[in-house]
Amino acid sequence: MGFFTYLSNICTAIAVRGYKQVLVIRSDLRMSVGKTAAQASHAAVLALEAARRRKPEWVREWFDRGQKKVVLKVGSEEELRRVASASAVRGLPVEIVEDAGLTELPPGTATAVGIGPAPEEEVDKVTGSLPLL
Repeated sequence: MGFFTYLSNICTAIAVRGYKQVLVIRSDLRMSVGKTAAQASHAAVLALEAARRRKPEWVREWFDRGQKKVVLKVGSEEELRRVASASAVRGLPVEIVEDAGLTELPPGTATAVGIGPAPEEEVDKVTGSLPLL
């Protein structure tokens, strides 16, 4: 393989790098569908704003490529916080949602985590084994 072919392959790999946002919801809380949707929405917005501050180039790429989102679940607060911590250690934009306590849950209940938008391969290192909601 010649140098220019090699360089072209590297540029192509960089150009097709995928970005996504992952929302992780606690299934053990048994929130209503509406409450779950609201908590996922909070996680999406909070994580997007964190990414916009820290990695605006990731946000631009994510918007340009269709704003991929995946919603996953964990079975406990401990698992949720473990996912958040592992994301932070990898330098991913991450936010934990804590409920205000106005409807179904006590104030301060950790309900969801938003991660990214960030490079898919990095997010998958943290969330790749979690099941879909």
